[in-house]
Amino acid sequence: MNILSTIFILVAIAGLMYLAYRGVSIILIAPVMAVVAAVGCGKPILDVLGSVYFIKAAEYIGKFFPVFLFGAIFAKLMEEGGLAASIANKISDVLGAKRAVLAVIIGCGILTYGGLSVFVVAFVMYPFGAVLFRKAGIPKRLLPAALWVGIFTFAMVALPGTPQTQNIIPTEYFGTSTWSGIGLGLFATACFIAIGLLWVGYRTKSLNAKGEGYGNHPNEGNLEPDAALLPDWRLSLIPLLLVIFLNIFLSNPFGWNFAKRWQISSLWAVSIATIAASVITVIIGRKNILTAHEKNEKSKLIKTINGSAISSGTAVFNVASGFAFGCVVTSVIGFAVIEDALMKLSSNGNPLWSAVLTTNITGGITGSASSGITIALSKFGELWKNMAIANGISLDAFHRIITLAGAGIDPAPQCGALVTMFAICGLSHKESYFDLFMIMVLKFAVPYLCVILYLLTGIV
Repeated sequence: MNILSTIFILVAIAGLMYLAYRGVSIILIAPVMAVVAAVGCGKPILDVLGSVYFIKAAEYIGKFFPVFLFGAIFAKLMEEGGLAASIANKISDVLGAKRAVLAVIIGCGILTYGGLSVFVVAFVMYPFGAVLFRKAGIPKRLLPAALWVGIFTFAMVALPGTPQTQNIIPTEYFGTSTWSGIGLGLFATACFIAIGLLWVGYRTKSLNAKGEGYGNHPNEGNLEPDAALLPDWRLSLIPLLLVIFLNIFLSNPFGWNFAKRWQISSLWAVSIATIAASVITVIIGRKNILTAHEKNEKSKLIKTINGSAISSGTAVFNVASGFAFGCVVTSVIGFAVIEDALMKLSSNGNPLWSAVLTTNITGGITGSASSGITIALSKFGELWKNMAIANGISLDAFHRIITLAGAGIDPAPQCGALVTMFAICGLSHKESYFDLFMIMVLKFAVPYLCVILYLLTGIV
C-alpha cells in the first residue's frame, strides 16, 4: 500500500508541475492534484479535501494574510508614486551599463530588503535591467536569472532582518526574530551574489562569443521612464528605511529592556512597519498617487489600494494552495517512506542535515519557498527544536539555515513566481529556464555550506 501511495504522490507532483508549466492556475489544479495524491492512500476524497486541504489553506491564509495585504499595498504605492523607479534608476546610474548584472542584482536586493513585494520588484526592475542589458550587449534571455538572484535569494532569505514572509515563518516556530543568524546570513548573501555574477558573466561571454547579443525584441516599447516625473531618490529611500528600522524597533531582536513591554511578534512588527511606510509613501509620492485622470483626485489612491488588496488575495491564495497541496502529500501513507529516510539523517543527534534536505524537498514539491518552509516546520519543527536544544544547537542558526533551504530548489517549473517572471520579461521557459535551472543547482549548495560553516566555527 505504501508503494502504491508513493507512486500516486509522484504522479500528483508531476501533474502539478506539468499543468502549471502549461499555464493552468495553481488555485484550481492544486486541489485536483491533492485528490490524485490521496487516492493511493484509500482515504475518502471529500474527507481529504475537507479535513486536510482546505483546512490547511485556511490556516496559512489566517496566519500570513496581514503580511501579504499590507506588503502589497505598500509595494503598489511605492510603484505608483514613482519611489521604486527612482531608487532603481539611481542604482543604474551609479553602477552603469558595464556592471549591468551587478546593478540589477543590487537594485532588486535593495527593493526586496526594503519590504516591497517580490512580484512588484520584478515589475519595477525589469525595464531598468532590460535597458542596461541592451546597452551592454548581454543576451536578454539571461535577464530572468539576474532578476531571480536579486529578488528571490539573498534579499528574501539570507540578509538578517529582511521583512519577507520566508524570513518571518520560522519565528513562529522557534521564537526567534527576523534578525537571527546574522553571520550565516551574510555568508550566504556573499555566496548567492557570487553565484549570480559568475554564472551570468560566464554565459554572457559564451553567448557573445557565438555572436549572440541582446537580441531583437520589438514588443518591449519604451523602457526608459521620464526621470523628471520621479521623486528624489533620497526621499524615496525613507519608506524603505522606515520598514527596516521600525521592524527592528518593534520586534526587538536584540533584547532591549525598554522594548520588552510591548512583545510584538515579528509578523505583526513587519505589518505595522509597512502600514506606517505606506502613509509616508503617499506623502512623498503624492504628485503621482493623488493626481488622477478623473475629476476626483482621491480616486487614483483608492483604486491603487483596492487593486493591491485584491492582488494580495490572489497571491496569498496561490501560496496557500501550494502549501495545502504539500500538506496533503505529507499526510498520506506513501510519504512515510520518505519521512523515515529524512529523519534517519537526524539519528546522529544533529537535525540540521535533515532540516535542510526536508525543506529542500517540500519547497520543490510546492514550488514555493514560503510553503516549503511552513510545511517542513509544521511537520518536524517541534522535533527539530527539541533536538537542537538537547544538543546545544543554536535556534538562531537553525532559523537562518531553514530559510536558506526553502529557497534552494523553489524555482521548479510550477513555481508561480517563475511563470510571472518570464511573463514580465516577455520570455519563455524554452528561452530562459536553462539559466534559472543552473542558478538553482548552484544555490542548492548554499544552505549545506552554511551548516558546515556553523559546525566548524560555531558562527551564528
